[in-house]
Amino acid sequence: MKPFTLIPNVTNIDFLRLRGASFVVSILLLVVSVGAIAFNGFNFALDFTGGTVTELRFEQPVDVNEARKRLADAGYGSAEVLTFGSGNDLLVRLQSGEEGADGDLETNDRTARQITNAVSTADNPGTVMRSDFVGPQVGKELALNGIWALIFVVVGFLVYISTRFERKFAIAAVLTSLQDSVIVVGWFALSGHEFDLTVLAGILSVVGFSINDTIVVFDRIRENFRTMRTTPGAIINASINQTLSRTIITSVASFLTVFALYMYGGGSLQGMAEAMMIGVVIGTMSSIFVASPLLTVGFLKVTKQDLMPKARDEEALARRP
Repeated sequence: MKPFTLIPNVTNIDFLRLRGASFVVSILLLVVSVGAIAFNGFNFALDFTGGTVTELRFEQPVDVNEARKRLADAGYGSAEVLTFGSGNDLLVRLQSGEEGADGDLETNDRTARQITNAVSTADNPGTVMRSDFVGPQVGKELALNGIWALIFVVVGFLVYISTRFERKFAIAAVLTSLQDSVIVVGWFALSGHEFDLTVLAGILSVVGFSINDTIVVFDRIRENFRTMRTTPGAIINASINQTLSRTIITSVASFLTVFALYMYGGGSLQGMAEAMMIGVVIGTMSSIFVASPLLTVGFLKVTKQDLMPKARDEEALARRP
């Protein structure tokens, strides 16, 4: 192994030997996630529930915790305070049903002034940049559009992989990606962290990342099925090992990028970054321990006949009377 090489170029780990434990862990995570979604529900942001958004700009950076305390003292204890852009900008959200978030223009203007007065100080006054109201109906439409977007992504990937590879590969890849997204969604239900449109965008990104990670391994499996003369299990195992270095390096680089976004991107992007960080970890593990081993079980079991056009043609001819 060369100096500074953290991952050997050639590994010989028997991943398929761990498939039983991998499937059990995967099922347990799914059960916990679905249970959290069913019993805990989500802490929806006003993107879905509706409410008032007030954007403030100050001359100097503002301490978010101090701003929350000042708003609580002013009677807005449930207000959500986020930073975005520079530290001089604040976003204050009030959900529908709270005082000052009823959609009336005069009431919203008065609420924006009260929020500004509460957060401002003598040496750091604030200015209202905008104050908008999002109705509950708009929130429902956004939620519905998000569901349609997820369905479109899943169906699109299913069609693409079926065309590019084979139906068994497509089913295994989509099942794994759906598992990853359900676990990420379940984390937000379990933790009670706010679920807004940026989180939904992060979940869609997780689906894309998981599919991409899985396709790289599947592509190597397809190549090895055409060149290696051994059992399907040995071919799949060799393929995972051959792509292991690439998978881990890509995942670590992606995680560090999203972690930087989580740390320094401001409160408005933390939800998306959190979803993507969890998704990168889960997606990497599932592409190694779940997606490929699925190709060795049940109706998803892959054979050379599934991947070799000539073999499939000969099989079809053999069945003819």
